[in-house]
Amino acid sequence: RQYQRRVHGGVALKSNWVQLWKRHFVMEEGMLEVGCTMLMPHNVLKASGHVDRFNDLMVRDVEKPDVCLRADHLLEETLSVALEKAGKEALSEEQRTKATIARNRVDDMSKEELQQALKEWNVKSPLGNELSDVFPFNLMFPTQIGPTGTFEGYLRPETAQGIFLSFRRLLEYNNGKIPFAAAQVGTAFRNEIAPRSGLLRCREFEMAEIEHFMHPNQRSCAKFAAVSDEVLSFFGREEQLTAKEPIRMPIGEAVTKGLVNNETLGYYLARIQSFLVSCGIKPECLRFRQHLANEMAHYAKDCWDAEIETSYGWVECVGCADRSAFDLKAHAVATNSELTAFEKYDEPREEERLLVSCNKGQMGKVFGPKMAAVEAAITALNEAEIAALQATMEDAGEGVVKASACDGEEFKLTKPMLKFQRKKVKVTGESYVPSVIEPSFGIGRILSAVLEHSFYLRKGEKEVKGEVSKGVLALKPWLSPIKCAVLPLLSNRKELVDGAQQLCTQLNRAGYAAKVEVSNSIGKRYARFDELGVPFGVTIDMQTTEDQTVTIRERCSCEQVRAPLADVLPMLRDLVEGTMQWAEVTAKYPLQGASKETTEE
Repeated sequence: RQYQRRVHGGVALKSNWVQLWKRHFVMEEGMLEVGCTMLMPHNVLKASGHVDRFNDLMVRDVEKPDVCLRADHLLEETLSVALEKAGKEALSEEQRTKATIARNRVDDMSKEELQQALKEWNVKSPLGNELSDVFPFNLMFPTQIGPTGTFEGYLRPETAQGIFLSFRRLLEYNNGKIPFAAAQVGTAFRNEIAPRSGLLRCREFEMAEIEHFMHPNQRSCAKFAAVSDEVLSFFGREEQLTAKEPIRMPIGEAVTKGLVNNETLGYYLARIQSFLVSCGIKPECLRFRQHLANEMAHYAKDCWDAEIETSYGWVECVGCADRSAFDLKAHAVATNSELTAFEKYDEPREEERLLVSCNKGQMGKVFGPKMAAVEAAITALNEAEIAALQATMEDAGEGVVKASACDGEEFKLTKPMLKFQRKKVKVTGESYVPSVIEPSFGIGRILSAVLEHSFYLRKGEKEVKGEVSKGVLALKPWLSPIKCAVLPLLSNRKELVDGAQQLCTQLNRAGYAAKVEVSNSIGKRYARFDELGVPFGVTIDMQTTEDQTVTIRERCSCEQVRAPLADVLPMLRDLVEGTMQWAEVTAKYPLQGASKETTEE
């Protein structure tokens, strides 16, 4: 952590990460890219459920009410400390199992269960005081839009809703074809109860989100066979609730066994793993945790979090959920508009459909000016929902429909108001509300984990008084903010310094960030750039002035080769892009003696 605070080039690091993310997902998968507003009107987030349900559970210190704590995190930390105790204070085997299951279930607990668990484990505030009862706290930042202050809005808590609102235009741009995906990178805002742990929990943070739209009854994936043999670490519901370790399994087997709900969700899980590993995440420190029943939204089919093990424990960095068609349906009802796709049949079909029609005279007498909203809610029902309403009315003599245009108000329907009938109709195609698979990436969390996984000390080196003497930040070449250090061997020789500046300018103009450093000895300069994650170094020496060759050094192996100055740019380009490996360089160009420097992770 001490090292992470010293890292420079954070903006460039994030920019490089975003570019790879776009290449890995947006370009390779043919996604549409959008950019949406950060200000969201109240009605949008009311329809999506954020106004009513986007909450964390909180407690206060009874003695000091200004000390606010997130209840689930407080319980999780207390249980973790209890599980680490040894000797006389150690828990019995039965207590350890109970504590482990409780810790695994923290995100799944209701308000009442969390309240009970806090009492059962005698959880206190960090100051040792008693806690208040658990209560919900909405995480959105409210604001007023416009000069009158009467139009209520919020800073967006996620980027997804803007994509849902743009669905009709995106579908039109995609020539009406399903499936397709839309992606967005942007800032989101959450009024966190207790922001902490650097980039892991912030009130303002960067997200990269994908919304993959597909037919609700066609969840297969054309590309799934290409990833079906990828082995992932699954921390499923059964393992969490029985205090077992995660299991490793090919994603194809996981889908076949029903552990992962469908092929499209499984495809994205495999793609997420390959992306994170390519960023520098250690595979053994990566697992996929399945949401427990109460933790998962009621409309979701399945949901998995990619968790990365860091010095803070297992940290959720990517969420991947099958959200069904909830969001599009909610916005369609709220706006009284169709957010549907159309699948045209090869040949017209004659099908029997269950239809419902409204008796506007009867409804108008009861609902008055709200009748149009009720009628819109009934019209938006699909055939399965119509059948369920019909069954309810036959059994109870009445039914209920929610009108999103009236803030979700429920309206009681009686038999005279509706007419149900089955009719044979000739159809040329099918209109449907698409389901959605949503991978959501926390950029700051991933980069924080990458920095931690990439850092190590050279063999034999130690931290002295919090400082590291020969630390190495082994960032992937494409991710490093600086690709190449250009070092004149002698800083008092003008021809060497000028040659270094010329090469640096050439590399920068080509898009490969380079930096000249002239202070200190060449060894100290190498060490400094190793700490900054610079993968390659070029040294301009007296031989360069004679034969136009330079030494090129690789950061982790500390190996150096002698190569023509003209080869530096194409070689650096291939190394950064990954089309050439360092072993190919050492096979082509002569090594410059055995380095005494070695590495140890």
